[in-house]
Amino acid sequence: MSKSSTIDGLWVGTTESKPYPALRRVEEALQLIKRHDALNYSRIIRHLDRIWVHLLPSAQAHYDRSLNACVLDERYVLKDAMTLEQLASTIVHEATHARLEGWGVQYIEAMRTRIEAICLRRELNFLTNTPDSEFLRDEIVRTLEWSAADRDFFSNKNFELRRQDGEIETLRYLNAPNWLTRWATWLIRRRRDRASVSKGS
Repeated sequence: MSKSSTIDGLWVGTTESKPYPALRRVEEALQLIKRHDALNYSRIIRHLDRIWVHLLPSAQAHYDRSLNACVLDERYVLKDAMTLEQLASTIVHEATHARLEGWGVQYIEAMRTRIEAICLRRELNFLTNTPDSEFLRDEIVRTLEWSAADRDFFSNKNFELRRQDGEIETLRYLNAPNWLTRWATWLIRRRRDRASVSKGS
């Protein structure tokens, strides 16, 4: 089951249960963008078809090309420390991915560091117009610095490792039976061991 709404033609949906707090937070974040940055808001409406909130093992948020969607992890949206400014900034970031994809810039391994830098700078541009966001701006500047220094973070290998670890954390979040979590952990370790042996041979 899912719950959705449409805001200025943009579909916003969630798989969470009533009273749909994540959906409400996304709606409020969109209104924050609309209120403080008309240009970025128009780009979100133009370049995204939907914003989708559900459990996302691979990341806190990402751009799904097949859905032309900003996909947000439910836990990320609802965490206690999350502010509307940070959530709005994340939406701006993922909409920038959509915009770049629309220009034919594909998210391939060799381009990822540069693409992420573009998206982070777009976040900075948005936050410049947003009150009470100095801490977030400083955080993004630091992220730009370490991502430039640690290009391996965006490698295919590390993306896959984060996805696998995220699957285990998602099972725990869902209170899956211990046997299922143990089996999934064993399977992931086995795959990693096989990959290491294959690479070493």
